[in-house]
Amino acid sequence: MTQTEASYHRVPDEVPPPPPGCPVNGFTPFAPDYLADPYAVLDELRDTPVFYSRELGYLVVTRMEDVSDVFLDPEAFGSQNVQDPVFPLCPAAHAVLAAPDFNPVAVMSNRQPPDHGRIRNHTKQGFSNRRMRILEPYIRRRSHDLVDALLAEGPPADFVPVFAHPLPGETIFRFIGFPTSDDDKLKEWCSDRLAFSWGKPTEAEQTEIAHKMLGYWRYCRDFVASKVDDPGDDFTSELLAVHADDPAELTYREVESIVYGLSFAGHEIVSHFLSNALICLLSRPAQWDELCADRSLIGAALEEVLRFESPQTSWRRVANTDTEVAGVKVPAGTNIFMSLAAANHQPDVFDHPGDFDIHRSNARNHISFGKGIHFCLGARLARLEATVALEVLTERVPSLRLVEGQSLERFANITFRGPRNLLVAWDA
Repeated sequence: MTQTEASYHRVPDEVPPPPPGCPVNGFTPFAPDYLADPYAVLDELRDTPVFYSRELGYLVVTRMEDVSDVFLDPEAFGSQNVQDPVFPLCPAAHAVLAAPDFNPVAVMSNRQPPDHGRIRNHTKQGFSNRRMRILEPYIRRRSHDLVDALLAEGPPADFVPVFAHPLPGETIFRFIGFPTSDDDKLKEWCSDRLAFSWGKPTEAEQTEIAHKMLGYWRYCRDFVASKVDDPGDDFTSELLAVHADDPAELTYREVESIVYGLSFAGHEIVSHFLSNALICLLSRPAQWDELCADRSLIGAALEEVLRFESPQTSWRRVANTDTEVAGVKVPAGTNIFMSLAAANHQPDVFDHPGDFDIHRSNARNHISFGKGIHFCLGARLARLEATVALEVLTERVPSLRLVEGQSLERFANITFRGPRNLLVAWDA
């Protein structure tokens, strides 16, 4: 894979050593106990808020104040590594991504200032009040359609493939402007991206995902080209209008790359959000019943889901210069693993953090969407999708419940948390 500082994905070639004097341990998000319950593992590490994981090759930061400090200092801590594979790629995957036309550039989550601010300024316009008003009826209609599909499946039924996976995928595709006729192949291309950048896939899996990424990138390039002469009322057309007005302000390759990156950000993560919400609420029937009786509580309940069982449990940075984190001297080039899960369960920030409570007064103080200049642009859309989904589910299927005795398997990766499958039942 041809690689430059501006590349969307960069493959690590060497791992910097631990910072001198920093505690070192064998912490890894791939451990079975962490995948089952990261919060219990992290609770045991609270006495050492900054340490080096020899398994990851990352400095791990766990306290809310320190995680916030890293987020809020983009000059010292860069975001250029957030889309990079955690581990080196195999030669076969390298060969696939070495295709001359696979050349997306960093644009949002992994672009450094000042270019980040320039691109974000135009990208955020797409998440306007008008766009949300356009999308909401679609989200509600599709939620009803998917509930119909869920009811036709069972009980019991698997919530993930029937509802949680298609709703956010189709929503972000409509936002971008992709035609509905391409939904199935788009979902296939966009699946498993989290394994590439945040997982530990086998060589065969790496190669398969690389083929999907290349196919999707080529589709995005063709789609953007088709919109140049045939614009519509969609996000891609808005970006192209900015480019046409001033090509230096937003380059054509940047438009292609924004479209390429947005589908993943708005798909698998939101799928996990929806599934985690049901796990939290249906595991506590009294709180689910409260939502069914009073849907005005849904917004607060979702903030508690984001705090208690966030679909995003960590994020990454890299030290741009020699700096310091919580008294630990950090050499330039050190990779940083910010544990959002630990911060969201910090006892001196959230009383009884291990309790799920839809009435928690400060639940919105979670850090699941990040902080500072890289605060998640899609947070508003994710909240809208989850709110509408819960409104429809509580209205249509108030007797919804988890199937007893099921074992929830989570995707093995360093950052995103959600079940592969989630069996639900209801009163017929």
